[in-house]
Amino acid sequence: MHDPYNAFVDLDPAMHGGNGPLSGLTIGIKANIAAKSLPWTAGMELFRGRIATEDAYVVARLRDAGAAIPGTLNLDEGALGAKTDNPWFGATQNPHRIGYTPGGSSGGSGAAVAAGLCDAALGSDTMGSIRIPASYCGIYGFKPANAAVSRDGLEPAEPSLDVIGPLARDLDMLERVARVISDFGEGDGTAAGMILSDLGRVDCMPDILPVYDKARATLGKLKSETLSIPLSRLRFAGFIATSRAMATHLAGADPAKLSPVLAKLLTYGPKRSPADWAEDQQILQDARSEIRALVTRNSFLLLPTAPQPAFAHSEPAPANQADFTCIASIAGLPAISIPGGWSADGLPIGVQLVGQAGHEAHLFALARTLDGVLAAYRPPASFQT
Repeated sequence: MHDPYNAFVDLDPAMHGGNGPLSGLTIGIKANIAAKSLPWTAGMELFRGRIATEDAYVVARLRDAGAAIPGTLNLDEGALGAKTDNPWFGATQNPHRIGYTPGGSSGGSGAAVAAGLCDAALGSDTMGSIRIPASYCGIYGFKPANAAVSRDGLEPAEPSLDVIGPLARDLDMLERVARVISDFGEGDGTAAGMILSDLGRVDCMPDILPVYDKARATLGKLKSETLSIPLSRLRFAGFIATSRAMATHLAGADPAKLSPVLAKLLTYGPKRSPADWAEDQQILQDARSEIRALVTRNSFLLLPTAPQPAFAHSEPAPANQADFTCIASIAGLPAISIPGGWSADGLPIGVQLVGQAGHEAHLFALARTLDGVLAAYRPPASFQT
């Protein structure tokens, strides 16, 4: 395999597939998900020598369905990050533009699928880490409902938010993998759908809004709703929860085996005052209830996937990168990112649909309707057939 993007970090020389609904397909695995006999590093020097002795539940499901597992994929250290510029395993390049991020933390998964290195990949999504790489790499990404897929064999970030899901180059492949690894409801939707009246007070780059507006026009008249909590505050509360959970999980780690960047990120949660942490928890609880009620009433929510397209690795990650994706994560709802259009200088832009748990078939049907009109997927010039 020729991988100029540093998407794969370990390959399985004994790769083989089997018989089943995914027979003949290769599916890469994010390196924080256990694949038997392969390094299970989670992108961390701390776990460099760890070899998975068993498959994660989702990987076992893929193998049982006949898929071949070619290897494990790069990610941000500990899956806490936004660029897949890993201090221990190197930066992953966006196949649409070398020197640019594929997004994070499932950037290796996004890049490998976009480049044609595998048919599909698994990523993990805590606040948007499947959907942001899907958007930046111009492919499709699905975050199942939080309760719909096993976390067995997943190195945790924040267990109440962590979800494993697939990335693929079309919706049919995305659904095939999703049906194998997760509970997939056949519920239908009855309402017309919704948008956020002020886009949650998120500042989007200019190229994003025309793509989002076209997607909105495609779906007809959508009800405008307002969230009581600014999305930036919601995302920050989710980050604090993740920082606290990871700091606890890694409390006994050798500091020399944590990069300075990760070590700093792990301080934000624990240093919150008890009053501030109580406020964060209340915000997460209230937002979860409010978002779920709105989506139940309106059937689905349309949003941009990210407020910006991919950016250069040399630039700092924007603070608002996960403002739109955090909604589904905190509410525990399924969400799909699909290619929506292109920036003026030729980078992919995604849009996402958030739906009801148990109504995954309806969510995919909506995505197909949208995808049929937007028709925005195109492979990078260097696509490997």
